[in-house]
Amino acid sequence: MTTTAEKDAVVANTSRVHPTTLWQQSWIMVKRNMIHTRRMPEMLSDVTIQPIMFVVLFAYVFGASIQTDSASYKEFLLPGIMGQTIVFTAFIVASGITADLEKGIIDRFRSLPIRRSSVLIGRSIASVMHSSIGIVVMSLTGLAIGWRIRGSFVEAVLAYGLLLLFGFAMIWFGILIGSWLRTVEAVNGFMFSTLFPITFLSNAFVPTDPMPTWLRTIAEWNPMSSLVQALRVLWGNGPEFGPGSALPLQHPVISTIIWAVALTLVFAPFALRAYNKRTID
Repeated sequence: MTTTAEKDAVVANTSRVHPTTLWQQSWIMVKRNMIHTRRMPEMLSDVTIQPIMFVVLFAYVFGASIQTDSASYKEFLLPGIMGQTIVFTAFIVASGITADLEKGIIDRFRSLPIRRSSVLIGRSIASVMHSSIGIVVMSLTGLAIGWRIRGSFVEAVLAYGLLLLFGFAMIWFGILIGSWLRTVEAVNGFMFSTLFPITFLSNAFVPTDPMPTWLRTIAEWNPMSSLVQALRVLWGNGPEFGPGSALPLQHPVISTIIWAVALTLVFAPFALRAYNKRTID
């Protein structure tokens, strides 16, 4: 039989359990993902070693043969590398969600008294933090090889803000793919075959002027090109485009904001539907 003392102990323990808010639950998920990264530091290779490799490879191997209107190819290149890194935030999110679903971790979370959305919010914030490490690493690498921010402090901060905003939009694409595909291997194959053409078929690494007309049109209307051009304009790393260029490149900052909002509005509903479908009873 249960004694009175045991009953009192159960009541006392129950009284110490307090309901948590969505933000608290999401922050716990953020810490869970960051602890995972701390215990497996090799997970940071995609935002540390890989960006540095791209900077060195393009700046010193291909840079001499690529002509730009910027003061140097290094200043032309760095915004493109940073744009590529933030676009690949979708890759990080998709791989993480698929791995959690595949291993049954999401099912364990469902047994806890937390909101389902906290898992997505926590994963998204952790992924942005993950990519931000890469932005910091590339900024320091760029400064070391001669890249400089020539715009004002406000413009520089706005440029970094645009990176995070665009990364937020790409997160929803990552959630959609991570919830849709069943294995991490499938995610890797799909994301590489999708994101690499998006980043390279743009003005990130080479000017669009020498491209054939049809290819140049695609590249200039690529959301990636708007983001990269906005970074170059705000950081003072390249000339502004005149009336003869595509509209997004004439107004890159506004175009980037519009693209980010539009991509979020398109991908978010499908991403939530796909995630709910994978995690529903």
